[in-house]
Amino acid sequence: MSDTLIQPVLARLEERQPLIEHWLKAFLRIPSVSADPAFAEGMAQARDFLCERLRREGLANVQLLDGGGEAAVYGEWLGAPGKPTLLIYGHYDVQPADPLDLWRTPPFEPTEIDGRLYARGTSDVKGSTTVALEVVFAYLATLRSCPVNIKVFLEGEEETGSPTLRTLIQRHGPLLAADAVLSADGGRASAEVPTINTGARGNAALEIRLRTADKDLHSGRYGGGVRNALHEMAALLATLHTPDGRVAVAGFDDDATPPTPRQRQDTAAFPYDEAAFFTDVGAASHGEPGYSPRERITLRPALDVNGMWGGYTGVGTKTIIPCEASAKLTVRVVQGQDPARVIRAVLAHLQAACPPGCALDVTALTDGSPASTLAPRHPLVQAASDVLRASAGQEPIHVRLGASVPITSVFKETLGIDTLMFGFNLPDEDVHAPNEFFRLGSIREGVQAWTRLLDALSRYTPAAFREG
Repeated sequence: MSDTLIQPVLARLEERQPLIEHWLKAFLRIPSVSADPAFAEGMAQARDFLCERLRREGLANVQLLDGGGEAAVYGEWLGAPGKPTLLIYGHYDVQPADPLDLWRTPPFEPTEIDGRLYARGTSDVKGSTTVALEVVFAYLATLRSCPVNIKVFLEGEEETGSPTLRTLIQRHGPLLAADAVLSADGGRASAEVPTINTGARGNAALEIRLRTADKDLHSGRYGGGVRNALHEMAALLATLHTPDGRVAVAGFDDDATPPTPRQRQDTAAFPYDEAAFFTDVGAASHGEPGYSPRERITLRPALDVNGMWGGYTGVGTKTIIPCEASAKLTVRVVQGQDPARVIRAVLAHLQAACPPGCALDVTALTDGSPASTLAPRHPLVQAASDVLRASAGQEPIHVRLGASVPITSVFKETLGIDTLMFGFNLPDEDVHAPNEFFRLGSIREGVQAWTRLLDALSRYTPAAFREG
């Protein structure tokens, strides 16, 4: 399909900008908070809202897909025989709005201020989901067809860790079969230069409890004579890293694929103000020697203590020696690593380092999800590069996310297909925090890019996605 043929689609999207914003605001007014059962009505309302729009705009087989939790919304247009089939992913659930007193505008009443739309879920990810859907609708309204086959899959549990996603896919696998995934989630890394997300770190989690006695003890009677659970936990966790920030766990990164020269070049080319990065959060650079701060948070694995607690933390003084201390830990893993192996290596280290007279128990262990990677020559990357290069006038930089996006590995594991994250939110939009916002200008940029991306992907055969 030539650029001339998609001009009616682009013209319709430009003309409908006010209507797109109007529909997004209606979507944002629905309090679809998946984490809180008190918002069950809002979740159901969001599903009804989406199903009605998909049917009205010409998608077929619109239905709810149940995996035992919050249902996903599904719809399809399969009128392009011989062309690739793309699964468009988004999610309709949002984070809780708490703490409410820190919002400058009502979290579920979208408010425009200086070209920004403030509301819970604007950036994560109703804004980018709206962009993707509006492009499909515009193709069908103007050309009565799409350049590729489309399956829309809008999840309702992303903000709670997608607990039933695998079950849902197992139940509905044939319906969700596709050549690749285009995700509206996972946004742009920079407003200054075009970027393509080519992967994300995986993760796994561990929670432990350390005991030193049968009960808390009086510090006057026992102080200096017995082990203190908090002292021992602090000392134990301190063995996980060397003073210079390297992870000290044996075998921690043995299976980690070293960063490629291309990855290190792309990381160096990314516009990154290292001083501002740390100043903005009041922190100082610290971590594995031999890598820049940005390489550490995107190309290398990491181990962090997320919480440690025990003893008395109430008002005033309570002179005890705590008998129990607990801690939560997570790992971020890179390409080549098995997150289950890595988190068990951490556990083995802790068990070996636990001193005599202490008992270490595992209270929770999550194998997590592996890192995801798209090869530079994959059709998803090539098509996105062509689109962004043409619109920005410069070569896009390949970036990897330091965070984890479990759906990418889940789709690869269960459906055997790769995912391109092509959202249009930006890093500074206060995702998960009070005063979340989405730039209204990103709607115009997003619909133009998605229109051209679907067109570009139509030039590949379905087999090319498996070869890539």
